[in-house]
Amino acid sequence: MPTPPNGFSLTGLSHEIPFNSSRTYWDIFRDNLFTFINGVYFFLCLVLLSLGRVSDVVVVAAIVLLNVVINLVQEIRAKHKLDNIALLTRPKATVLREGQEQEVELNEVVVGDVLVVGPGDQVVVDGPLVGGGEIKVDESLLTGESDLIPKQRGDRLYSGSFCVSGRAYYEAEKVGANSLASKMTAEARQFRKLLTPLQRRINTMIRLLLGLAIVLGLITLLRMILGVTSFTVGVQNLVVIVGLVPVGLYFMITLAYALGAVNIAQQSALVQQANAVESISNVDIMCIDKTGTLTANRIFLQTLYSLGPIEQQELQQLLGDYAASAAASNKTNDALIAAAPRSGLPVQREIPFSSAYKWSGLAFAERPGTYILGAPEVLAAAMPAHQETIHSYMATGADQGLRVLLFAHSPNLVDQTDQAGNPILPAQLNPLAVLYFGDELRSGVHQTLAEFRLAGIEVKVISGDNPATVAALAKQAGLGEDILAISGSALAQLDEATFDQAAAENSIFGRITPEQKARLVKSLQARG
Repeated sequence: MPTPPNGFSLTGLSHEIPFNSSRTYWDIFRDNLFTFINGVYFFLCLVLLSLGRVSDVVVVAAIVLLNVVINLVQEIRAKHKLDNIALLTRPKATVLREGQEQEVELNEVVVGDVLVVGPGDQVVVDGPLVGGGEIKVDESLLTGESDLIPKQRGDRLYSGSFCVSGRAYYEAEKVGANSLASKMTAEARQFRKLLTPLQRRINTMIRLLLGLAIVLGLITLLRMILGVTSFTVGVQNLVVIVGLVPVGLYFMITLAYALGAVNIAQQSALVQQANAVESISNVDIMCIDKTGTLTANRIFLQTLYSLGPIEQQELQQLLGDYAASAAASNKTNDALIAAAPRSGLPVQREIPFSSAYKWSGLAFAERPGTYILGAPEVLAAAMPAHQETIHSYMATGADQGLRVLLFAHSPNLVDQTDQAGNPILPAQLNPLAVLYFGDELRSGVHQTLAEFRLAGIEVKVISGDNPATVAALAKQAGLGEDILAISGSALAQLDEATFDQAAAENSIFGRITPEQKARLVKSLQARG
């Protein structure tokens, strides 16, 4: 491992990580009590009280109070859940100060500090890797993608991600409120007061009816003053005029919102405002992720093509032995074991998979040579005579959105490493099989997408995976055949207007960063 940096030499510095609460209790109380609608009904109660209609006052006041209580309960529950949102769960960080590792509180990490990250550690600030070896990082909290991301010197780490393997050093560039995790948490807690189309129409209708009631009321009062209408008849007319304001309609809408919010909450969804129930009915574009939404986060062995003298059935058993005997557990090995359950064999030597060399190897104690499973483009370079065949299989798999691996064998053991310490492929490597892996679709995804289509809702898939792979999966799930796809790198080259056009025209977005996800959603929202 390279020599670690000495770290930041200054001590005694600190910064505060602000706690951005969603809303205060006073904000919730004020926003639900002092509203235009409540003001109208308060005025209505005064008029009814002046007319001696105490029972009507009680009914109107009860409806208003019930509405306020329902909204208060709903929004206070949402506040508690939002305030508990936290991407950063690690209370302390390990930093290098003058060459020595020490644990400090998160608010003591400053720009320029060098931090240590190892297996199980959470990245607490944003910054580049500056030393140590390769690590694998789980960024699923930030991107929604469960695949581990390899990081090497110079690559950026983002707060909120977790180190799964390896040990390295990274420099703090964005700390506290400026880090990605803090920004995402603050945005998630942010409250937005929005009126639904129905609420806007009801407010307009109540304003019109209120204006009409005031005009008719003034005319009635004037007729009473001039003696044209008797007092008894005038009071009766005023009661009828007051009834123009639809108290019952408001109550029924409030009740419908409340019942809908309860049903949604039972599905483990967070409802900030009860009117979100209606907002869902106005959705015309749905942005979803691939992993865990379209797929079940599992892969399966779809096709196995033999390239050597071994028969298909024997080859499948050999792959099952390979996966069952490997010490490392991953989705590929799990898929092989599912396709050919085996108990495993004694292993003489194992080369675990690494993104640095993109293959793994096993030498069985009772079988000669070494079996290699890895990326076909890497293994093909060691087999010039078979490159054309291998590349043909690679192209076919890529067109279908499948993951392609190559299984090979060498009579030799892996006993050499390069300058970086990575193992070198053994000589006399011969291909045995090409493996196609597909992502397992979630149960019911076809029906769900069909229902979206019937409802007139356009579905867009935003993923960190390869756009061609995502597009192929989307077609399998029934999203459509004529869907357009674009990559995050292509989006990064576009100006604002062209970006907005691409966001509207494409249905598949691959290799997308968290920042691009937010930008895509905002662009689609701006189009209405």
